[in-house]
Amino acid sequence: MQTKRQKQVAELIKRNISTVLQQEGSYIYGAGVLVTVTGVKVSPDMGIAKIYLSIYNTENKQAVILQLENENVRIRQSLAYRIRKHVRRIPEIQFYMDDTLDEMYRLSNLFQKLDKDGQMGNEEEE
Repeated sequence: MQTKRQKQVAELIKRNISTVLQQEGSYIYGAGVLVTVTGVKVSPDMGIAKIYLSIYNTENKQAVILQLENENVRIRQSLAYRIRKHVRRIPEIQFYMDDTLDEMYRLSNLFQKLDKDGQMGNEEEE
């Protein structure tokens, strides 16, 4: 369970890291890739921020995460410039892939295929 301060810092990081990725992302992973920050979780000591990203318009999503990890210092410095007046210590940042939407689309397609094949069952059978 996150404390109120953890939630505040997580939201602050989420808003600002989104702006950083909008401005500098095309230099890191290219202009064609769309990266969205879906969530941020901060450790209880505010030392680590886990940033969850949804990545679109690319087949190799893990490569984008690796490119972000390689530019971790640059991204953290840009983040620090934006939030330095709000936090005492700039947290280390870690990037994770959030594949919730991908999984949702996969399951939706699977259900549509089952429905089309007539394997979903009838509602009248209850």
